Amino acid sequence: MAMTDPLGDMLTRIRNGQQAKKDSVLSPASKLRANVLEVLQREGYIRGYSEDASGKHPALRIELKYYEGEPAIKLIARVSKPGRRVYSGSKELPNVRGGLGITIVSTPKGVLSDAEARAENVGGEVLAEVF
Repeated sequence: MAMTDPLGDMLTRIRNGQQAKKDSVLSPASKLRANVLEVLQREGYIRGYSEDASGKHPALRIELKYYEGEPAIKLIARVSKPGRRVYSGSKELPNVRGGLGITIVSTPKGVLSDAEARAENVGGEVLAEVF
């Protein structure tokens, strides 16, 4: 059966891995997933990620981050879903928890955090929010 929301699947794997206190999780590889992980790494929510070619299909190994035993990510949620796409201009990008979290946005200039998108003055599809 085909997966309808690959990005949502990766976010769920991260959420489940942190609840189970795993060091790392595996997710099938794609350019969009790698770009979202790049934003999460830049913003300090994950330790890093790498390509894992040990299996039949290419995968991404995501190194989860903890602070004093607590997960670095308190909330990770998909905003724009296959059944309901959400777009936002650079001025209307949502603030997560009063600016404490980030919104991940797919823009014409690539996948950016909300602060980077505001600085570049571009809007786009609101992929996820992280706190």
